[in-house]
Amino acid sequence: MHSDDHILEYAGAFRLVRKIAQGGMATVYEAEQLGPAGFAKRVALKVIHPHYAKEKTWLQLFIDEAKLSANLVHGNIVQIYHLGEVEGQFYITMEYIKGPTLRSMIERHRELDRLIPTTIAAYIVSRVCRALDFAHNFAGPDGHRLDIVHRDVSPNNIMATWDGHIKLADFGIAKATTSVDPMDKSPMLMMGKKHYMSPEQILALEVDGRSDVFAMGVVLYELLTLEPLFFEDATELLIDEVTWRPLPNIREKVPSVPKAIDEVLMASLDRDPAHRPSAATMGKALDRWCEAQSVVATPDRLQEHLAALFPSTYQPSTASGEVTRFSNFQHGLRRNGHDPRGWLGRLLHRMRA
Repeated sequence: MHSDDHILEYAGAFRLVRKIAQGGMATVYEAEQLGPAGFAKRVALKVIHPHYAKEKTWLQLFIDEAKLSANLVHGNIVQIYHLGEVEGQFYITMEYIKGPTLRSMIERHRELDRLIPTTIAAYIVSRVCRALDFAHNFAGPDGHRLDIVHRDVSPNNIMATWDGHIKLADFGIAKATTSVDPMDKSPMLMMGKKHYMSPEQILALEVDGRSDVFAMGVVLYELLTLEPLFFEDATELLIDEVTWRPLPNIREKVPSVPKAIDEVLMASLDRDPAHRPSAATMGKALDRWCEAQSVVATPDRLQEHLAALFPSTYQPSTASGEVTRFSNFQHGLRRNGHDPRGWLGRLLHRMRA
């Protein structure tokens, strides 16, 4: 039997290498997690903005992201390592992904005026479907399903590693049966990227995993055409566009799209969630099509594609001109009884100098 005597206290420290992205709720850094005997591990560090940390609802959303994602251990999901707090600053450490977002890939293809190969597009979406299926059916320690819905599937939250693997990121507004949902108290609050929302999500109705499937269909359409499916900016017009306006015929826009892919796409974009496939069914249909092609999509094929697409950044440097400091971790060492004049304190002092 374990007791409190078996809990190891660790007051860690991080060196922030560079800012990766800044969103409305948090900032993400590339960082090194430091430990004893020169240990260093490259991670991504997500830090909630201080004004959101003071709001109970938004802080709980940040905490729920870490708690929900921490046990979603899957090859196509960005892994969460740790939720921490130092003097009111909350942070999440997660797997650091070297490679572009799907948004970057789409924009690069637009620059080159070159369509993404259908096999590559289908392969990417099939991997994300695997990640979604895992999340949708994930069960907690008691064996009961948590019914996790991502609610923010978009090209910005899908990443490719330089060696050809696909990762779904950012469960920041994911909904589960065990988590707090700010929309329950404020139904008019729109959370997520509105141009990738399902009809039920944009109308603030109850959503389940089939809402993510719709979003995945919107992403697939954009991968195949390099154009957004929905583009209205005014919310009222966008609601009309998402809920009832006729969808464009993708094969009229891109005649090379195979009929089988068109059928998968249209099934995922059905306005009635009851008629949409599950994420698993959508992914398997895409896999079957990929396997039947003369050139089969694989991580190696995607790796080759990325190398040709991003020749100047395919081997990204590990150094950066922007050095950021997170000094509160040094205060955290003092708070936890560690002498800052020790080897770790001296290391932090040198980095601050």
